[in-house]
Amino acid sequence: MIDFKSMKRVGILYNPKTEQAVTFSSQVKTFMDSHNVEVWICSSWDEDTAKAKMAGSDLLISVGGDGTILRTVRVSIPHPIPVLGINFGKLGFMTELKADEVFKQIPLVLDGAGWIEERAILEIKLPSKNRTFFALNDVFVGRRSSARVVIVEAKLNGEFLATYKADGVLVSTASGSTGYSMAVSGPILHPESREILLKPVCAHFTFDKALVLSPDTVISLKVATTHEAMISNDGQVEMQLQDGDEIEVKLSAQRARFLRLQPRSYFYRSLESKLREKVV
Repeated sequence: MIDFKSMKRVGILYNPKTEQAVTFSSQVKTFMDSHNVEVWICSSWDEDTAKAKMAGSDLLISVGGDGTILRTVRVSIPHPIPVLGINFGKLGFMTELKADEVFKQIPLVLDGAGWIEERAILEIKLPSKNRTFFALNDVFVGRRSSARVVIVEAKLNGEFLATYKADGVLVSTASGSTGYSMAVSGPILHPESREILLKPVCAHFTFDKALVLSPDTVISLKVATTHEAMISNDGQVEMQLQDGDEIEVKLSAQRARFLRLQPRSYFYRSLESKLREKVV
């Protein structure tokens, strides 16, 4: 049980591109208001506004799909606020509830039901731009619009690993193992695993196997290119890279926290059903 009986403040972040999610968010706010909980509501795309409201929040409700969850988690850093996902997307690997379950389950949450699942987050540094990013799923370093390979030199804890000639290199968390990583034949990890996945994408005459790395690994990726290259975090935040740019990737001290109402054994059962949905 979780001490949500003293819950005072809840944030609702919605996908502004989905009309149903926008409408439903207002309905959830009205419902929470009736239970004497202070509620703020914001588009998950309006990161500056959302960040300004995070402090003091006891729970974040994400209304959308997995993309909305990704934005919600990133915008909540460094506040360790649990996230409850309501699915208005397609597969909803990380969401917890369907819309028709919400008004039955929220009173249980207010009464302390549920448990917290913690997931790893990547911290990405780009020294040439003096920028630090975070990603719940993955970071991709590789080609942009041009259909030409890039060369990426990879080091692990300062030791040379390989020079990849490929579309790019993908570094994923366990959360990302059911996303882009799975699409390029990477392994699936349990969501609370802290191992890091490294996988070249469409490698050309070079080592192309996925590596499962220990949680303390620091990955360095150096780009060599004469055309457009980029870094993409969670498939949502992109930045152009120049020849010689070097990116450092490691696990962040921050964790994503999800409020779960399903049994702790939920993952493999839901994985099988969602993969079946995807195939169908």
